[in-house]
Formats: sequence, structure tokens, C-alpha cells
Amino acid sequence: MEPEEIAANLEKVRTTVAEAEKKSGRTAGSVELVAVTKTHSAEVVQRAVDAGQLLFGENRVQEAKAKISELPSKLRWHLIGHLQSNKARLALTLFEMIHGVDSIDLLQHLNRVAQDLGVFPRVLLQVNVAGESSKFGFPPQKLWSEVESIVQIDRVQIEGLMTIPPLVASSEHSRKYFVQLRELRDRLEREFRFPLPHLSMGMTADYGVAIEEGATLVRVGTAIFGERH
Repeated sequence: MEPEEIAANLEKVRTTVAEAEKKSGRTAGSVELVAVTKTHSAEVVQRAVDAGQLLFGENRVQEAKAKISELPSKLRWHLIGHLQSNKARLALTLFEMIHGVDSIDLLQHLNRVAQDLGVFPRVLLQVNVAGESSKFGFPPQKLWSEVESIVQIDRVQIEGLMTIPPLVASSEHSRKYFVQLRELRDRLEREFRFPLPHLSMGMTADYGVAIEEGATLVRVGTAIFGERH
């Protein structure tokens, strides 16, 4: 995709974000756009950088490592895909936030690795709100039952929740899943005094609706870069 196309696409996405913030009565700039670069080259990412985008999301640790080494150090990177335990150490050196922590075992492993590295990583807990067998994430009831163990984690900074809703015919069909995630977050904050400021939800097909329902981070790739290779 040509640089001017990426710049125009970014502008459209930013406009949609701003309109959704306004529609839902939220403060302008309260939502961060994570530009998803999975399968796109460092050269393509640079075109988005030239258009003013600094926050990017990658699904795979190794793919991200190759790109990050070729791109400006000022960029910010989030891991938005499933993290395997054997990639945890590398992930903690590359990403400022990990969106998809999907089990207590992974969370505890990250805590141990963080201790070794002397870092305090920022993470989100992935919740499988729709109960899909094909998706990673805590079932809501399991997250609820394990929260007392989760709040004992001392090194990893748990900053919110993340979800990937099922593929649906229209963005409105995703709304109920975003509502469920927000309500789960609100209950955890209320009943356990567990601050969870971030909700990572919404992708190309439904990020406007996600913002209306409380998303603070939206993960948008196709609307910016076109279809994946």
C-alpha cells in the first residue's frame, strides 16, 4: 500500500475514534489506537510512522523482534497475540504492554521472569467472554474464582482486560460482548478494589462500537494497512 493511502486510512480511523469518543461523552484522546502490523513489513510500518502513528501491535514475538530492530526506537509496541511461555523473556524486553495474558500459569511465569529481569511489565488479562473453544482467555467465571490469587502477583502490573469477540455479521452484534467485558471489569473493581483502567477491545470491524462501550485501546490493522499478506 502506498504511503498516501496509509496516511489517508489512518486519518479515517482517527476520525472514527474521535467521533465515537464524542458520541459516548468521553474525553477526546481517551482512546489509544494500536495499529496492528501483523504480516506487514518494516517498510510498510515506517509509512504509518511517517503519518504520525507511534503505537503498534504485533501478534508474534519473533516477527516483532525483526521489525523493531529496523524501525525507530521512539516507537511503542504492544503484544496483542497469544504469548507462549518460552517467549516470555524476549517479550518482556520488546513490548511495553502484553494484551493477551490468558491463564494464571502464564501470569505467574511472567512474574518470575520479570523478577529475574528486574522489570515491572504491564499486562492485560484476556477474557473469553463468548466461551469460544477456538479462542484463548480466561472464562469469566474462572477469572472471578482466581482473582484472589491474581491480586497477589507482585511484579506484573495488571492494568485491565482484553477480549476478542466472535466473528459477527455487523458491529452491533459485537456490542453485547464489549458490554460483558466492561461489566466484568466494573464488578472486579467494585468487589475486590482491583483497579483495571484499560479495556482492549474492538478491531477493524467494530472498534467504533467498542469505544462507545468503554474501550481504551482499539486494535486496528486492516482498516489502516489493507488485507494481510
